[in-house]
Amino acid sequence: MPALVHTTPGAVPRDRLLRLPQVEDAAGIKKSTVYALVREGKFPAPVRITRRLSVWPESAVLAWVQTQIRGGANHE
Repeated sequence: MPALVHTTPGAVPRDRLLRLPQVEDAAGIKKSTVYALVREGKFPAPVRITRRLSVWPESAVLAWVQTQIRGGANHE
């Protein structure tokens, strides 16, 4: 019998928060390129958690990757 998944109406789906090294791995670009693209509005902006910690929603990073695969805006 398959397991049932119970959700609360209006529940927000879980989205992992990625730190910069994970973003670099997922997107295939390095730190300097990540921040340059953020400044140009061509990459998702990070979410500041604390003064020294910024993270990216995994869904936003993966959506950017899919756009690149489909021939979206060139990041160079």
